Amino acid sequence: MAKQYGFLIDASRCTGCRTCEVACKDKNNLPVGRNFRHVLSFEGGGWRQDRATGAWHTDTFAYYVSVSCNHCEDPACVKVCPTKAHFKRKEDGLVLIVRDKCIGCGMCAKACPYGAPQLDTVAKKMTKCDACQDRLAKGLNPVCVDSCPQRAIEFGDMSELLKKHSDRKHIAPLPDPSVTKPNLLVKAPRNAKPVGDKSGTVFGADR
Repeated sequence: MAKQYGFLIDASRCTGCRTCEVACKDKNNLPVGRNFRHVLSFEGGGWRQDRATGAWHTDTFAYYVSVSCNHCEDPACVKVCPTKAHFKRKEDGLVLIVRDKCIGCGMCAKACPYGAPQLDTVAKKMTKCDACQDRLAKGLNPVCVDSCPQRAIEFGDMSELLKKHSDRKHIAPLPDPSVTKPNLLVKAPRNAKPVGDKSGTVFGADR
């Protein structure tokens, strides 16, 4: 493979404004209920009183993670697709869908731990983030990258992203990266919880 494209999400910068969601929906003309990118919030904690002093202390936390297709090294969608409509492109590692082969069965959506494949209910075809391959062909970034006001999303060859960001890690509420080996780096905020943490509540997954 010549290169492997992937995303970096700087969750320490993300404010949850959802501009990336809106820009993606607008660029791809997506209807309500179908998103190629969505912003998750993970919130939890509470207050407790120190019995000895009477003082109140908090361990509350909240942060955001922007998620789309991660063009995984071991994509679950490719494995389960009965018609081989899903494939991983050799020259850049993008996971794409051959529209004419897709039968809209939804097996890919059930298999993907990131909720990337979305059904086009009119065409009865599965759709998802393709990293704006039309923009890439023109030397441009995916629209989510350029639209982010906090510059919390980066895109590029994973080898270059890894050189720039040595402090990357996966955090809750993202799934265990060992499942599909996503091409996703995450810069964690100060109060981030580890993958698998159940102390918080996830919001935004059904947007």
